[in-house]
Amino acid sequence: MTTSAPTLLPVATGRQTRAHLRRVLRGRGPLLAAVLAALVVDSALALAAPVATGRITQAIADDRAPSALVGPVLLVACAAAAAALTGWAAAVLLARLVLPVTGRLREDAVAAALALPVDVVEAGGTGDLVARVSGDADRVTTAASGALGDFASAALVIAATLVGLAALDWRFALAGLLAVPIQAHTLRWYLRTSRPIYADGRTADGRRASALLSAFTALPTLRALRLGASRRAHVEAASEQAMTYEFRATRAATRFYGRLNVAEFIGLVAILLVAFVLVRSGTADIGAATTAALFFVGLFDPVNTMLGTFDSVQQAGAGLARIVGVATLGPPDDGSTDDGRPDDGRTEGGRPGDGRPDGRPDRTATVPSGRAGALLAVRGVHHRYRGGPDVLHGIDLDLPAGRHLAVVGATGSGKSTLATLIAGLRPPHTGHVTLGGVATADLAAAAPDGRRRIVLVTQEHHLFRGTLTDNLRLARRSASAEAIASALAAVGAADWVAALPDGADTVVGTGATELTAGQVQQLALARVLLLDPEVVVLDEATAEGGSDAARTLDRAARTVTEGRTAVVVAHRLSQTATADTVLVMDHGRVVEHGDGDELRSSGGVFADLWAAWSSGGGTGRTGSGAV
Repeated sequence: MTTSAPTLLPVATGRQTRAHLRRVLRGRGPLLAAVLAALVVDSALALAAPVATGRITQAIADDRAPSALVGPVLLVACAAAAAALTGWAAAVLLARLVLPVTGRLREDAVAAALALPVDVVEAGGTGDLVARVSGDADRVTTAASGALGDFASAALVIAATLVGLAALDWRFALAGLLAVPIQAHTLRWYLRTSRPIYADGRTADGRRASALLSAFTALPTLRALRLGASRRAHVEAASEQAMTYEFRATRAATRFYGRLNVAEFIGLVAILLVAFVLVRSGTADIGAATTAALFFVGLFDPVNTMLGTFDSVQQAGAGLARIVGVATLGPPDDGSTDDGRPDDGRTEGGRPGDGRPDGRPDRTATVPSGRAGALLAVRGVHHRYRGGPDVLHGIDLDLPAGRHLAVVGATGSGKSTLATLIAGLRPPHTGHVTLGGVATADLAAAAPDGRRRIVLVTQEHHLFRGTLTDNLRLARRSASAEAIASALAAVGAADWVAALPDGADTVVGTGATELTAGQVQQLALARVLLLDPEVVVLDEATAEGGSDAARTLDRAARTVTEGRTAVVVAHRLSQTATADTVLVMDHGRVVEHGDGDELRSSGGVFADLWAAWSSGGGTGRTGSGAV
């Protein structure tokens, strides 16, 4: 069996990246102007020390009285005090400019990642996505908060110094400019050389992260099948490839700074030669020559800083293009609330929830609304994963509004795949899955009345560290305490929540109050009530509760699905008893479809499953391990 290489997420073009930056910088022009003004003043003050030193040198050469030193000393002292003030102001203003922008970039990346279709994430490997929203976002943040200010400050110091050299004598400025062609050629070479290195290096980092994550998540399987050596070799190869780009980047940077040192040497020699000629001819005095030499020496750090920040800018640019590349796959609307933050209330395995940012009054979610919905239709659906063989073959079914469908079958029969297609998490390879004539994969975030139309709840639940109330408000931010209490009571969680140290305000999750698997599942079902969807898809959503909690969870599931269109991937055949229709799957095909009572008496596949389940006491799964 061969596995195809990951199809990494796209990288944004330069035009797309610039457009995204313009959007996040919109409205920050005045703050940017204030930052530049503070930096200009700070850069001009940096010239005070060389000017004062030149005056002191000339005073000594002229054998003046000690009182001649008072002026230069006061100049340095006042400039130092003013520079401290302007430096502080520039740092504060820059932070106010940069930090909200970088925070918005990170939020955009996470929001776009959450909105990506499951197939897209799975095709590229989760490591590529993690590398983008973590490593790439960190590089952009670091560069924006550090390199941006350093670059602007260095550029202004260089400009002020060149003006100062010209003010002393235009020939000093001309001599200093002899270093510019070498520096420009060096920068051009470095940009041309390093750009592909950093772009490919970030991609290699994504592959390395994907290899590590896949190895760690599959660790039990790798140990059981003794595949550790081959997987380790795969990780080592990915790491070696990533390190190769890091070594290439280091070599390029070393050559870059070496060439800048040559330019500095040439420029300084030229300044000193011009100073010698001008002083000998009486055109300039020793003080001016000293000031000119110190001006040019003072350029070493800002020139290296400005050109060196291109290193960080190159890495950040590559990272930003990868982050924006994620956003290009998301919907045009970023889903922001009125406060500018992405609104994502996600039930496990589901899509973003209804944050109710529109100010409508909150509804108490005690029981489902039971309002009429639309026809859920599956037509000629075939599906495959990443170019592999079909795992679903020609599925056709109609589920009228308010009807319940139970899907059963052995492990690997395609139940969960069908559930994700119905929920719209991925589009079918061929065929159509529609709700009221609209493809479920294209449904908007919420129905016109504000409700989430389809919600998928899987058995893979997650408890975020925070209060229990915060965990529930992931579904709907505006949910009132009464709505939360009603939802908890409806799923049978009110008693154990009341017994917590601080009730619904108890901090739960890792390092805090731990909840059982059954309790976490009840919270997941309570979120569905807060979302109030039209269609609920339960993919073995109560499978991990254990036999003691089975009845409680089944009752909660019935409450959640009451009055709604429901698709239940059943792991206990008792869950089929309340279904209007039972769908039996085998190897990606529908082998039986109809009323549960009729199927039990027909002597077919479902009858065999029921008999096997009943003979096991009717309390667990069938002998196949799952249904």
